[in-house]
Amino acid sequence: MRINLPTWLTLFRVALLPVMVLVFYLPFRGHNIVAAIVFTLAGITDWLDGYLARRLELTSKFGAFLDPVADKLMVAVTLFLLVASHRGDWSGIVMAVTSAVIVGREISISALREWMAEIGMRSTVRVAFLGKLKTVMQMVALIVLILQHEKDAEALRLYHIGEGLLVLAGILTIWSGLYYVRAAWPSLRDDAPAVASTPEQDRNA
Repeated sequence: MRINLPTWLTLFRVALLPVMVLVFYLPFRGHNIVAAIVFTLAGITDWLDGYLARRLELTSKFGAFLDPVADKLMVAVTLFLLVASHRGDWSGIVMAVTSAVIVGREISISALREWMAEIGMRSTVRVAFLGKLKTVMQMVALIVLILQHEKDAEALRLYHIGEGLLVLAGILTIWSGLYYVRAAWPSLRDDAPAVASTPEQDRNA
C-alpha cells in the first residue's frame, strides 16, 4: 500500500495526540500555550489533508477510513483531558455533560453511517452545513479551553467564553445528529429500497 500526502498528514495528526497529552500535563511555564498550539496544528492538518485530497485527487480507501477516526480521536482525547482537569463544581458538571453529548453523538452517527453504507444508502447521511458549523465552533472552544484550563483569575472570563462556545457546539451536535437521523429514518424504518452508493458519494459522506 502506497501512502499519499493527505494520508501522511492524517497520520501526523494522530501522532500529535500523545504529544498534546504530554504537554498538557507537564509542569512548565506556558505548557497550556504549547498544548493549544499542538491542537491547532492538528486542526490545520485536518483541513489541509482534505483540501489536498480533493485538489490533487489523492484519495485512498485507507485515508478515507483514517481521516474521520483521527478527527474523533483528537476531539475525544481533548475533551477527556479538560474534564479530568475539572473539580466537582458546576462548571465541571457542565463540561462533563457537554463532553458526553459530543462524544456520544460522534459514536452514534459513526455507527449510523457504517450501517447505512452496508445497505448501500450512505449518500443519505452526507456531511451537512450544521455538522461543519458544529466542528468549527467546537475547535475554537477547545483551543480557548486548553489555553485557559488552569482558570486563574485573569483568564476566567475567557474560559467561560470557551465553555459557552462548547455548550453551543453541544447543542449543534444534537441538532446535526437529529438531521442525520431524520435523513436516514426511511431506511431505519425499512421504507426505502437499498440503492448502492457511488464512490464519489462515499467520499462526500
